[in-house]
Amino acid sequence: MILTGFWRDKKSCDILLNLNKSFIKISRKPKVLMKNQKKPRLLELSDEYLRLERKLRLGGGAEKIEKIHRQGKLTARERIALLFDEDAYNQEIGLLVAYDEYGGQAPAAAVITSIGKIHGREAVVVANDATIKAGAWYPETIKKILRAQEIAMRNRVPIVYLVDSAGVNLPYQGGVFPGQYGAARIFYYNSIMRRYLKVPQIAAVMGMCVAGGAYLPALSDVILMVEGTSFMGLGGANLVKGATGQTIDNESLGGAMTHNAISGVAHFRTKDEKECLEKIRQLVSELPRKEETKVSIIEAKKPKNKPEKLYEILPEDHRAPYNMREVLNCFLDDGELDEFQADYAKEMICGTARIGGILVGIIANHRGMVRRISGKPPKFGGIVYTESAEKTAYFIENCNRHSTPLLFVQDVSGFMVGAEAEHSGIIRAGAHFVEAMATAIVPKLVLTVNHASGAGYYAMAGQGFDPDFIFSLPTGRMGVMEGDSAAQAIFGTQIEKLKKEGKEPDAQTEAEMERVRETYDRELDAKHAAARGLVDAIVTPENLRDGLILALETCLNTDKPHIGAFVLPQV
Repeated sequence: MILTGFWRDKKSCDILLNLNKSFIKISRKPKVLMKNQKKPRLLELSDEYLRLERKLRLGGGAEKIEKIHRQGKLTARERIALLFDEDAYNQEIGLLVAYDEYGGQAPAAAVITSIGKIHGREAVVVANDATIKAGAWYPETIKKILRAQEIAMRNRVPIVYLVDSAGVNLPYQGGVFPGQYGAARIFYYNSIMRRYLKVPQIAAVMGMCVAGGAYLPALSDVILMVEGTSFMGLGGANLVKGATGQTIDNESLGGAMTHNAISGVAHFRTKDEKECLEKIRQLVSELPRKEETKVSIIEAKKPKNKPEKLYEILPEDHRAPYNMREVLNCFLDDGELDEFQADYAKEMICGTARIGGILVGIIANHRGMVRRISGKPPKFGGIVYTESAEKTAYFIENCNRHSTPLLFVQDVSGFMVGAEAEHSGIIRAGAHFVEAMATAIVPKLVLTVNHASGAGYYAMAGQGFDPDFIFSLPTGRMGVMEGDSAAQAIFGTQIEKLKKEGKEPDAQTEAEMERVRETYDRELDAKHAAARGLVDAIVTPENLRDGLILALETCLNTDKPHIGAFVLPQV
């Protein structure tokens, strides 16, 4: 592995390499290019993302990691490595959240949320990263925990909390404590899972667990604590002394022995963290078997294309055409797609295929011009027309009737506009498309390849419609419109007026237009979306298929409706 740019000292590099050996799956080796050969756009963006990923996985840095080890504790990532099955793929959710805020001092918002397998059973893990402000909660920490809980609730998979947090990050308490989606929402979800959904919740207190945060393990099914390093209490020893005048140490107040032998709050006491993690693995192995899925699953086949082929397929200019079917061949089993209405509305590709042997309905935007037999002008790929909206709605409804999961492969610039489109009833057709997608109760996954723009993004299962998982390649671009279009929308009238007067825009206007373009380009970037939780993860070509397979397997844990954060059973 080549480390560049981010680390200046050998100690940090050594720690990172050790973390990589124990936990991080290296996506690929850097591609060697000929002298003066320009990197393909996807490769350049992937390399840029991987450098950022490696930096973020260091959490609070080498010194903080060493401090954790001196306390006799493991880091959050080391804990997760021991908890998940060795060598099995796991997918971190929300790694980039808040990476570009707080002066870069809150990587991953101080909490790691991940899906993986424990004794072959899909599970969600939430682990406070004590190398960052002692694991204190930022506003974005709440967002990530809620997202992890929603994944567990919708898919009825076990969720494990590895608690090691000093509580609310007080300077930001206004964004943590109050509100419908403040910290209280975590405990609301705890309660719904426990009482109605029967989603297994296992909490291990592996460090500090104070104040309202103590309700997270208290509302779980099982609580584990570690001798010597665990503390759980509504207030620590210092707060108790200030509030009551009572002098007591943390271990006596709320340590592992206290809560196992005196209060009875905890259920298991372990001698060290490794024993604690092994106990959690045992508890997960003893859970009732997951429901048998109705979805057709056969032996998996390898994709037709190697993952690296994606670097060649996607063009340098995100607006340029390319062969979407060749993209699909990089992750579909044997590149086999049973296309639905293949000769009709070709700007939208619909069909059934398999990913890791799992049957899935594919909805993908064709990119490039589409000739029409009728002699009418060709259609633009990546645009949704009346016919393609109706075709896709019908296909979604079929998949929903047959309990087939859906994968939306987005490269959509929006719906068609103009007299012909309006007269053809595109508003009604678009509404049919959106309604079919929104009300489908099967699992919905999203992969953004390039554009996720305008109302087309909504129809292709945008985040507001609660897809089960949203992934993006590093080339993903999410926004209402591109920078050039925005500049034209904002300054178009002014420029037209100048043209009529025989004038050109002055330097100030040109500079303002360029600032608009730069702002839009920056905010369209996949990393910007990931930093705000608008996508669950950025995936590179090498781990794209593994990520999709794990997501599908997670979704198939239940046949309950995949709508919203959860659907309550009849109560």
